[in-house]
Formats: sequence, structure tokens, C-alpha cells
Amino acid sequence: MAALQDLTEQLLSNRALGEIAGTFKQQDIIDIWNDLRKLIAHCYVGTEGSVKRTDNANMLLLRIRTGLANAISQVMGITLDEAYGKADEFIGRLPSVLESLDLDIQAMLDGDPAAENKSITVLAYPGYLAIQTYRLAHELVLMGIPMIPRIMSEHAHSLTGIDINPGATIGKSFFIDHGTGIVIGETCVIGDNVKIYQGVTLGALSTRKGRQLVGVRRHPTIENNVTIYAGAVILGGDTVIGKYSTIGGGTFIIKSIPPYSKVSMQMPQMRIEQDLRAREGDSLFEIPE
Repeated sequence: MAALQDLTEQLLSNRALGEIAGTFKQQDIIDIWNDLRKLIAHCYVGTEGSVKRTDNANMLLLRIRTGLANAISQVMGITLDEAYGKADEFIGRLPSVLESLDLDIQAMLDGDPAAENKSITVLAYPGYLAIQTYRLAHELVLMGIPMIPRIMSEHAHSLTGIDINPGATIGKSFFIDHGTGIVIGETCVIGDNVKIYQGVTLGALSTRKGRQLVGVRRHPTIENNVTIYAGAVILGGDTVIGKYSTIGGGTFIIKSIPPYSKVSMQMPQMRIEQDLRAREGDSLFEIPE
């Protein structure tokens, strides 16, 4: 038992993260994120004028305020009174976040014939969930609150397969279609009315310098009204995709593209061989003698 106690003390020593005080847990942030999702869902799918709906929203707001204040106090090392001030500031920003989300939802309805209505978009679309989380987390970034927005974003990433760094700057009416495998880096700037399909990477050319690159533009700029199709890779802080451009699927871009451009890979040659021995009704994989 003495040996076990010694080993335990050795394992638990000298590994404090330093940036976190008290009993901060990742789950605390996920709980706040879930309450924010529920609150926003009430805004879109509740019954107009419902007393129960209002009571639920009030309860969620109080829970968000308390949970966020406690988390902010611990990650920033400030008093709880100061943290409540920041939590109140964040809650005061929610109406403008909803205005941005209204435009994102409309962009999805306009851009995807499979989007039946606003409710299904809010409740079922992974692209909307990723954008919603980004809009909320980005406000915390703008407020100078560390760690919490990244935990929110990475949790959404784990659920949707869409990785949006909360430090990125994304304009109005942003539409992610399908979404799986999308990566948007921290210093990426995306304009208004941009549409991105699955597997797109807006990344950095190299990150070998690590912390030396903090604050340096590493990710591309996507101007207004650009469409980027599946599997495109666009890299570098000096790379600008000009407005009204269309970027074809599978392209690899490390240089700026002028406005009103169409970028595509040369279509590979397809070889088709017809087996004239195959008879109607035979499997294509079972060639008759």
C-alpha cells in the first residue's frame, strides 16, 4: 500500500495546467453549450406566446448565466462578480447572434432544395449546428475569454465532423452543404454569401514554427459570393479567393485567384471497355464462358 501511495503522489505531482483554477471541467462547458442550443431551438420551434416556452427560456438563461460565470471565473482567474459581468455581456449579444443565424438558415433554405423548412434545418443539419456553435463561440473570442470557445467548437467538431476554429472571421449568410471533413483555420476570413461543400480545407501552408506564428495570418481569405466545391484545399495567409469565384472540387490552391474566376482540375480521362460477351441478365462481374 505504501508503494501504491508513493506512485499516486508521483503521478499527481507537477502537472497542474496553470491556466485553470478551482474545479473546472470540460463537461461544464458542454452543459452550457447544450443549454444554448435548447434556448435557440425555443426561438425557432416554440409556440408563439406560450407561457411554458417563456418560462423555459428564462430558466435556460439563468442556468447559462450561472454556469458561464463560474467557468469564466476559473479560466480567467477573476472574481465571480467580474465573471457575472462578462456572462451578462455575452447574454446581451445573443439577439445579434440570432440575427446572424437567421441569415445562415435562409442561406441554407435558398441553397439546398432538400431543406424542407427552418425547423428541420435547425434541428437536423450538421452544417447549421457547426455554424451556430461558431457564432456563439466567436462572441466569446471577441470578448477575450480563453479556452471556453475552443471547447465548444471542438465538441461540435466531434459531433458534426466540421472543424471551425472560433477565432475565424465569417460573414453573413454562410452555408455549409453536407459538411463532413470541412476545416476552417483560426485566421481565415470568409465574406458574405459563401457556400462550402464537404471536405474543404481552408488551412495554413506550414505550422512548423508553432507558437512563433501566434497572431500571424496563416489561413486564406474568401471574398463575398464564393462557392467552394467538395475536396478543395486552399492554403496560406496570402491566398485570396476573389469575389464571385467558383472553386471546383479536388483543387489545390496556394496562390490568389482573381474575382469572377472558375477554377477546376482538368478532367481525367476515363477508359470504358465494353465486354461484348456479356448477355442481358448476366452479372457484370461474372463473365460467361
